[in-house]
Amino acid sequence: MFKKILKGLGIFLAIVIIALAITPFLFKDKIKELVLKSINEKVDATVAFEDVSLSLFKNFPKANITIDKLSIINKAPFAGDTLFYSGELNLKMSVKELFKADGEAMELESFSSKNGLVNIIFNKDGIGNFDIALKDQKDDTSSKSEPFKLNIQNYSISNLKFKYLDEASTMKVIIDDIQHNGKGNFAASKLDLITNSSGNLSVDYDKINYMNKVTITLDAVLGLDLEKSKYEFKNNKAVVNQLPLEFKGFIQLVENGQLYDLTFNTPSSSFKNFLGLIPSAYKGDLDKIKTSGDFVVSGFAKGLYTDSTIPKFELVIASTNASIKYPDLPKSVENIVIDTKIINETGLMNDTYVAIDNLSFKIDQDVFNAKASIKNITENALIDAALKGTINLSNLSQAYPIKVDKPLSGILKADVTTKFDMQSVEKEEYQNIKNAGLISVSGFKYIDENGKGMDINEAIVQFNPSKLNLQKFEAKTGKSDLNVTGVLDNFYGYLFNKQNLKGNFNLTSNQLAVADFMTTSETENKGKKETEAMKIPAFLDCALTAKATTVLYDNLILKDVSGKLIVKDEKVTLENIKTSIFGGQIGLNGNVSTKTKVPTFKMDLNLNQVNISETFTQLDMMKNIAPIANVINGKLNSTITVSGNLDAKEMTPDLKSISGDLMGQLLSTTINASNSTLLNALDNQVSFIDLKKLNLNDLKTYLSFKDGKVNVKPFDIKYQDITVNVGGTHGFDQSMNYNVKFDVPTKYLGPEINNLIAKLSPADAAKVQSIPITALMGGDFTNPKITTDIKQATTKLANQLVEQQKQKLINQGTSALTNLINQNTKPTDTTKTKTPVTKEQEIKDKIKEGLNSLLKPKKKDN
Repeated sequence: MFKKILKGLGIFLAIVIIALAITPFLFKDKIKELVLKSINEKVDATVAFEDVSLSLFKNFPKANITIDKLSIINKAPFAGDTLFYSGELNLKMSVKELFKADGEAMELESFSSKNGLVNIIFNKDGIGNFDIALKDQKDDTSSKSEPFKLNIQNYSISNLKFKYLDEASTMKVIIDDIQHNGKGNFAASKLDLITNSSGNLSVDYDKINYMNKVTITLDAVLGLDLEKSKYEFKNNKAVVNQLPLEFKGFIQLVENGQLYDLTFNTPSSSFKNFLGLIPSAYKGDLDKIKTSGDFVVSGFAKGLYTDSTIPKFELVIASTNASIKYPDLPKSVENIVIDTKIINETGLMNDTYVAIDNLSFKIDQDVFNAKASIKNITENALIDAALKGTINLSNLSQAYPIKVDKPLSGILKADVTTKFDMQSVEKEEYQNIKNAGLISVSGFKYIDENGKGMDINEAIVQFNPSKLNLQKFEAKTGKSDLNVTGVLDNFYGYLFNKQNLKGNFNLTSNQLAVADFMTTSETENKGKKETEAMKIPAFLDCALTAKATTVLYDNLILKDVSGKLIVKDEKVTLENIKTSIFGGQIGLNGNVSTKTKVPTFKMDLNLNQVNISETFTQLDMMKNIAPIANVINGKLNSTITVSGNLDAKEMTPDLKSISGDLMGQLLSTTINASNSTLLNALDNQVSFIDLKKLNLNDLKTYLSFKDGKVNVKPFDIKYQDITVNVGGTHGFDQSMNYNVKFDVPTKYLGPEINNLIAKLSPADAAKVQSIPITALMGGDFTNPKITTDIKQATTKLANQLVEQQKQKLINQGTSALTNLINQNTKPTDTTKTKTPVTKEQEIKDKIKEGLNSLLKPKKKDN
């Protein structure tokens, strides 16, 4: 009998388990339909989810509905923005709810969400993306059925990210890693909701970060009166970082807005409360820090929040005669006084004002004081502030745990007052701004994360009514020294109204190394440091007149540099830049722009008596434009126009992209042909020119370059009475294609040929004054290939002489022709008859011998 009972019980359990397993499949379609109905009937948005599943095991004995990857995507005007997302949303209810008839609402007892996102956006028109509820087209909605009915007893939210963005004010609030849970009977009209919350708060306003992942926690008991829409804060304890706060009062939704009656304060007055506001990375171990004095945060908010009013409120932050002493630091911060209030006494937003009546502290003998007020904040903010005191920067790190790679040093002094209104700033009516005083820094040393340092000997800024006057700035960095003076015209427009920073400055320097002002970064793969180009800031609209005794740029040393730089619209315009280099002077006008992804440049250069060899060996761009010029000794006058792209890292010309033209005049020049493979090869091909004695004085050339190819306009060179014409092209890859045309006088062809010419009439002899010879230079500059047209020149000259001889002999008769030929040949067998054709060939052979003698390769010196 017992075995039968066990067997029956086993069968029953098996049936129950099977029933629990297959039930979700039976109700799955029904659940999906209810989920879609509950969402789509209420929201005007795109709703999607990956799957909906039902489980009777997950929260046994309760049924559990899981919605995977639920998302709600906005429609216009926020099309494509995610309003809500949940990686996993669980709804828990009684199993009996599954068996309710169609149209009858299921009661939910609890829910949970994991890995979610809530994304609230207000656009520039003040419209919020959360207003997605469908507007009912019918007045009578009582007949509509609700798929789900809330009877919530508890809920939980895990790893939620909340994002808030107001595009009009550029305020951004992010609370991530939100963990929240609550318990309460939502079926009742009045209940106490017990909640626990934590998260990390970040706040940005106008591109300035005010809080970065500040830890916040809140343990609260909220008294909810759902009928009156009233939410009361009962036992509530919040912690911001480590600053404890307590809340009391209520918020109630009323017909025309929200009614506030709240008070808050710190539960204790110890100055350690202040340390709770400081990020944990800087405050150290609170238990070991010695403090004295008090610190209190208190306030209230009371009144209606409507479209035209806000609650009256007050926030007070106060401390009196406090001090901090960190256990591992030798100095302390003493006589700390904080007296700050944010107050609204009328409920009108514009009447809110900020009063920093006193903010002061002392380190050693240095005392620093500040005070400020801001009024009329929404219509035309009025700002009145003053700073006065001295700070020894080296004492900061000895009294407060500032995280710096290198110790700070230097003395900061301030005695400044300012008073202005924002409308004057916006309208650039700077005459309405009242500034006075000085800020100075001396003996300041700074080293950045890349190890580059700057030593500021002294810097003085004078505040004038409408301008900031940089009276003095003496500094050194790397190999560079700087002395700068100048004026900022619209500092407040830049600071408060996003205007460009305008100014005029003068710079003098004994030595300026461009590399000192380049930045470095580490690559992700090998940690190798590489140079980055400096991006020209878009907010700068300044002019700089500069003089430097020496400028170091790459491998170049520039002397006596002067000129003007105008920075505007992410571009630097260079005006009348002059420098001494390569034994001469270079003048420069042009610009460099980083507005596009690839930096660009355009320059007009004027070279005056620069050393040719140095110019065309030390400048990569010039080396590629005229690689043959490095064998020329002498001076050069030239004008060059060039434009193209800059290497994004080195800020040097990208030779593949440059284009332009060059006009040059050579002065007092000689050629060192032995240093050139090309000229050596050419020199071995011709015997009538000694390249070492070639005179290039006053030679003028013109060339243009584009797409890595240089085109040289043909030009003439005179060697004694020989004219040489040179023209052609070459590439930056050293390939070349040049024509060299020699106009060789016939006197170089030898006595026999000249005797022939002497027999001609003066008119015919004048027609044979010179012979053209062409040399073709191909290959490249390191491996040239040179060919000449000697054979063609021989044939042409021979034909020309023979033709002229024929015409002369025809005029003199056949007998005279025979006598002439016999006189110009050696005695031979007179019994044989010589024909004119044979004599023509002899003439050609003699001419060829002369040319071969003229153009035969030179013998190398032993």
